[in-house]
Amino acid sequence: MKIIVNGINANLRFSSAHLIPGHDSCGYIHGHSYFVDIEIEGERKGDFNFVVDFKDVKQYVRAICNHLDHKLLIPIYNDLISFKEFDDSEVSIEKLENMKSVAFKVNGKGYTIPSEDCVFLPLKYSSAEELSQFFAEKLVESLEEKYDNLDSVSACVNEGIGQGALFKKIIRE
Repeated sequence: MKIIVNGINANLRFSSAHLIPGHDSCGYIHGHSYFVDIEIEGERKGDFNFVVDFKDVKQYVRAICNHLDHKLLIPIYNDLISFKEFDDSEVSIEKLENMKSVAFKVNGKGYTIPSEDCVFLPLKYSSAEELSQFFAEKLVESLEEKYDNLDSVSACVNEGIGQGALFKKIIRE
């Protein structure tokens, strides 16, 4: 059985700025109003014969959206981003979050931004493709605490109506 949660209708949205270092048009800081669609496959189970409770799915996804909302998304594993205070091997999300401001360069352009205005992601890019995988994996972590009947979790991160990236995380076959 598959359940589907439509991000626009369920208000699973966030607005963030990002950049794709090295990309011709997306290499500049710009933003999107994202929405996130979710598909979950698994066996029906429990008192109500649900795959999962829609309320749980929306709560977990909304928490991720709220964390990213109105922030600059910075992928810390991108070789084209260099952080001023750190050697590349020393960069960590915790260290960056604990700084008052973060200074970094991308293609020779320097930025200094308050850390509280950023979300540092354990990703190579902040593309829809990478974000969809991030959402799916975070959602699986949350759902597995309560559900043991799931086969897969898919997240589609849409950068607007008509374009998004879907990642499917297989839990069991």
